[in-house]
Amino acid sequence: MSIYENVAGTFAPSVIDAALDSVSHVPYWLDDPERPSALPALEGATETDLLVVGGGYSGLWTALMAKERDPNRDVVLIEGETVGWAASGRNGGFCEASLVHGDSNGRQHLPNENDLLRQLGLENLHELAETIERYNIDCEFTFSGVLKLATEEHQVQWLKDEAKQYPELKFMDQETVRGSVHSPVYKAGLWDKDGTAMINPAKLAWGLRRVCLEKGVRIYENTWAKDLTDTPIDITVTTTAGSVTAQRVALATNVFPSLLKRHRLYTIPVYDYAIMTEPLTEEQVESLGWKDQQGLADLNNRFHYYRMTRDANGAARILFGGFDAEYYFGGKVRPEYDQKEETFRKLVEHFYFTFPQLEGTKFTHAWGGAIDSCSRFFSFFDKSHGGRVAYVAGFTGLGVGATRFAANVLLDLLSGKKTQRTELEMVKKKPIPFPPEPVAYVGVKMMTSELARADRNQGKRGVFLKTMDALGMGFDS
Repeated sequence: MSIYENVAGTFAPSVIDAALDSVSHVPYWLDDPERPSALPALEGATETDLLVVGGGYSGLWTALMAKERDPNRDVVLIEGETVGWAASGRNGGFCEASLVHGDSNGRQHLPNENDLLRQLGLENLHELAETIERYNIDCEFTFSGVLKLATEEHQVQWLKDEAKQYPELKFMDQETVRGSVHSPVYKAGLWDKDGTAMINPAKLAWGLRRVCLEKGVRIYENTWAKDLTDTPIDITVTTTAGSVTAQRVALATNVFPSLLKRHRLYTIPVYDYAIMTEPLTEEQVESLGWKDQQGLADLNNRFHYYRMTRDANGAARILFGGFDAEYYFGGKVRPEYDQKEETFRKLVEHFYFTFPQLEGTKFTHAWGGAIDSCSRFFSFFDKSHGGRVAYVAGFTGLGVGATRFAANVLLDLLSGKKTQRTELEMVKKKPIPFPPEPVAYVGVKMMTSELARADRNQGKRGVFLKTMDALGMGFDS
């Protein structure tokens, strides 16, 4: 039995009630007085060289790098709400080098390319860091790395095996890891110092928005893309109250329905949830150790991710998320799915269990959001309309860094030239599409149940998961 599955009922309901009694359901990162005011919506018709649809990381990086490649190119970006309001402003702020949702998942799906993709991912992360410095984007970027945590005995060997394969990673036995971060649940740890940075995700999106505007990108917010049509010479995207006619179009809508209907079975929206503590006292911070400020994540299939941050007053807070991943029948993205009281209460219990010295700490924010999950758990690409439209989606929660690499792929595809990126199997090969409802719902629920069962069975995968692995729809975290 996974240790976290035994936590239910450990803490009195009144304790959990008190922890959440004044919580806000606005995502913590977006609940910021520095959040920029919305830009005007598009009204009427306009023309451009490149249209980018979507104002999250994928779209912002694509627009920015398009201007870096050719400052004279006219670029328009449209966003249905405001820049960074969806996944880009709600995530945990783990900016990882991996392009394939972890090394083991990469080996499973692209064994011949995994080492190259690991190298390209590290290069991309360092280029991302250089861009943030060059443009003075204040997003609290810190190369603190990530500490993978074994919370079950059988996971210790997994970390030892990975440390042997990658000597640059630092293995920590139980005494060492508990000395680094004071928690009784840790059995061992593996610290990847160079493969992950911590950021304030909303500030990264807002910083990219600022730089795009400074470079002349025309950004229209509250402008939903409705339809895409073409002629032999251009592409027109109809919007809420106007249209954009472009020579090239980059579609970066991720979890939202693609303008290209053939893609709609390749992704499903899976909802992830997180909570943020109130400001911690210096005594509470001292009780944790955690001097290196790494991001933390355990190795269970139903895993937790958590990290420390500093608020505007300099006080430490902890974001604690994960475990439940919820798919709702019909595969719709709806605001009401952003809240799940049962999961918030569960996360509070798990937080207190992980850090018993912080029992009684209250939480100021609890929120959720949709992740664009695909069956291989990392991004896929496509192009259409004679190469004039390019598309990316499917990041499955690991897009903070990978979206920048994807933006380069989109621009390469739209250029019509062969590059190292366009020739990757990762780019040429698509994941297996999900079946339509109700089969999709049943399949996702079975997958979730079997992953939980594997956690209870020392990580051993049953017949269903092995079958999914063989079909190319398995996930190995």
